[in-house]
Parts: sequence; C-alpha cells; structure tokens
Amino acid sequence: MPKYYNPQRTRNLYVPGSEKPFKLSRSKIELFVNCPRCFYFDRRLGIGQPPGYPFSLNSAVDSLLKKEFDLYRAKGEAHPVCVRDGIDAIPFVHSKLNEWRDALHGGISVALDDLRLIVSGGIDDVWIDSLGRLIIVDYKATSKKTKVTLDEDWQIGYKRQMSFYGWLFRRNGFLVADTGYFVYCNGLTDKDMFDSKLEFEISVLPSVVDDSWVEQTIRDAHGCLNSEIAPAHGKDCDFCQYLQTASSVGR
Repeated sequence: MPKYYNPQRTRNLYVPGSEKPFKLSRSKIELFVNCPRCFYFDRRLGIGQPPGYPFSLNSAVDSLLKKEFDLYRAKGEAHPVCVRDGIDAIPFVHSKLNEWRDALHGGISVALDDLRLIVSGGIDDVWIDSLGRLIIVDYKATSKKTKVTLDEDWQIGYKRQMSFYGWLFRRNGFLVADTGYFVYCNGLTDKDMFDSKLEFEISVLPSVVDDSWVEQTIRDAHGCLNSEIAPAHGKDCDFCQYLQTASSVGR
C-alpha cells in the first residue's frame, strides 16, 4: 500500500441538499452495485477501500492498442482483427475521442439535473459500422492457458461496464449498436524462450449492450447517498467480510 494512503478524506464528498452538481464515475456506480455500504463510506463519509496496485503491463497493452487502432482510424480502414472475424466496423473518428478516453478529466459525461449529478466514464475505443451505429469497445489483457471467454461470474462487471458506456453515448445523442466488443489480449506462455518479448493471442469477444438498468441504478445510488444511515454491505464484499471477521476476533 502506498505510504501516502489516507484512510479518510475531506474532499469530493456528497453533501445532501447541495446545489453544486456531484460527480460520479462509472467505477463508483459499479462500487455501489457490488457493495452499497462501501459506496456510502467512500462517497458520503470519505472512507475509501484501500487502493490496489497498478497493473502496469495491462496499461502498456492498453496504450499500444490505442496507438494501433488510431493508425487504422487515420486511414479509415478496418483493423485486421475485425477483417479476420468478419466484424462490420472501422474505428470511429471524432474530435472528442481523446477527451472521452480521459477518465481522470471527465471522459464522456451525462448531467442528471434533477439529481444534481454528473455521471461519467472513460472509454478505450469506439468503432462505427456501415449503418452509422457506434460500437463500444473495451481492451482487456490477461494470461491464461485456457480459451479466453466472458463466462466467468466475476466478468459480469465487464458486461455492466460495456452497457454503462452504451448508456452514456446514447444519452449524448449517439446511435449505439446493441453489441459491443472486448478486444482481449491473452499473453502466451507456451513459447520456448522469452527473447525480450511477450506475444499475445487477440480475441474479439461480443457483449450485449443492455443499458435498461443503468439510470435506475444511478437513482438508487443517489438515494443511498441521501440516507443518514449506512446501508447493508454487499453479500460478496471481501472488504466488509474482512472487517466483520476482524472485529469479531478482536473483541
């Protein structure tokens, strides 16, 4: 854990009744879905979960994929993996693309004026098909010996992520396809030598963009923030389970 980690902060807290719009990122909405109690502690009380360590290799893959797809964006051509898999798409050209990619500075956002919330998320990429529909794209990196899929229980968060981005773009007036794609890079470990390079097998996995749950979930999160009582924890929240166990043992 970084030595500068402070378990409680006093900035960027939700204040009931404030006239100033409060910013909520996609990741914080996902935190609410996973554990309303941790979400409340974080956004209302300023007590966030301990931060994890950065996945630098994943970030490197993400950065290189963006550069690579940007080359085909500039040429107005489909990326070879789309040609290979018969996907009707080329990288989407838009003046705000870099802004949408920058989650730390707002990404793509939607203002819900009646809630005084600004909801945002930072995307990896957007493609466009021949019908003019935008295709939400997210990059993932892993290294496993089995086939890469989206079938693991924990990957439901990835699917929610895809659908949330679809909602953001639709609320910004874009026509969005009902299928998005994960560009999944799997690091290969069956080579005889490392030879100063890591090779990847790239899969392009479709995912349904179902945003029917998004706005109500945001409204539920807003209601949670306005409560004077912290909600119950999520049943699968490791942080809360740890705290409960540690508290009972320490009595």
